[in-house]
Amino acid sequence: MAIENPSRQEIGELLKKAKRIAVVGLSDNPERTSYMVSYAMKEAGYEIIPVNPTIQEVFGVKAVANLSDITGHVDIVNVFRRSEYLPEVADQFEKIDADVFWAQLGVAHEETFQRLAEKGYTVIMDRCIKVEHALTK
Repeated sequence: MAIENPSRQEIGELLKKAKRIAVVGLSDNPERTSYMVSYAMKEAGYEIIPVNPTIQEVFGVKAVANLSDITGHVDIVNVFRRSEYLPEVADQFEKIDADVFWAQLGVAHEETFQRLAEKGYTVIMDRCIKVEHALTK
């Protein structure tokens, strides 16, 4: 089974419903893609939760070390880590029961996709959330 993302229309619906995005690997460096993409999503009205044990805060929001440190429901977990880290992030994702597991452009892991999809989670890989948001507005 290959990675098969939801349709662009389905992604648009997910983004319309979502409010809180936990960003795994969010950098506090404005030059980094994770920062630029997350800033754009924040400006579009989403609540961004930085998940990175090596930083203090981003956008004035205190960073958490792990997904399990987040209080309240998370709509989308957006992952800015290398593909080999996706199984580990997926383990954390399952524990918090968020709605959507989203791996950024260039990030994919077929076994992780299959595992989460088989459990009924919505999984998106190798897509940029900022680009998808712009295309589905």
